[in-house]
Amino acid sequence: MRIASFIDGETVSYGLVKDGGIIDAGARFGGQPLEAILPDLTRLGELSALSPDVALSDVSLLPPVPNSGRIVCVGLNYKTHIEETGNATPPYPILFPRYPSSLVGHDAPLVKPRVSERFDFEGELAVIVGKGGRHIPAARALDHVAGYACFNDGSIRDFQRHTSQFMPGKNFDRSGSFGPWLVTPDEAGDVNALTLTTRLNGRIMQQSGIDDLLFGVEALIAYMSQIWEIRPGDVIATGTAGGVGAAREPQLWMRPGDRIEVEIDRLGILANTIIEEEKER
Repeated sequence: MRIASFIDGETVSYGLVKDGGIIDAGARFGGQPLEAILPDLTRLGELSALSPDVALSDVSLLPPVPNSGRIVCVGLNYKTHIEETGNATPPYPILFPRYPSSLVGHDAPLVKPRVSERFDFEGELAVIVGKGGRHIPAARALDHVAGYACFNDGSIRDFQRHTSQFMPGKNFDRSGSFGPWLVTPDEAGDVNALTLTTRLNGRIMQQSGIDDLLFGVEALIAYMSQIWEIRPGDVIATGTAGGVGAAREPQLWMRPGDRIEVEIDRLGILANTIIEEEKER
């Protein structure tokens, strides 16, 4: 199944993507939030025989989980990215938070902030938690996954490096994206067999198998669930591959008018254009 969150006029909802449209599950479930449905997607699956209520072209897509209570990103987690940065291989996952205000959905503009010219792309695989738990063994970690999506951990590199903490450069308003939808594990298949590709203005910048992850999905869930109880709707952005703009010679930054795409096999294409912050005012 592909599950999208969307806004139609003034109505925010979620539902199944089918035949170029969306079956509005939120309306049928009495306004229950998606997080309440994620632990058992059987109810959503039962709607799959219905016809779409709205066309995809008539709605605006939101991040699959628009207001996740916990969005955790992983730094330096692809071997190719570790190599290009010259950093040592981390013994444990490097974790930092993103907040919902820093993310937009598919086809919404990303905002280059006025205070920096160093706006970089980071194509990633996102994992959405469906079943909560604590101290989850890696062997059972995938039982807690509701689905997967594309993620762009848009980074303001100079602010990221103001201190040893990554957070400032990762949380500018509307600087990252997430979507276009959540794809359930039965449809995604083995994510380690998938390929991540990031394109800037049609040119491939990053391309890597998900199997290049230093800490895979199972290891990340097992590690994080030692620290806190993971909950339905939590999002884990698993890290980016080699090829980021900051590691290129010369360095390459996203500019207003650019189009950035993150594609993962079977998960779809997350595409956004870049605008200047002043143009919104």
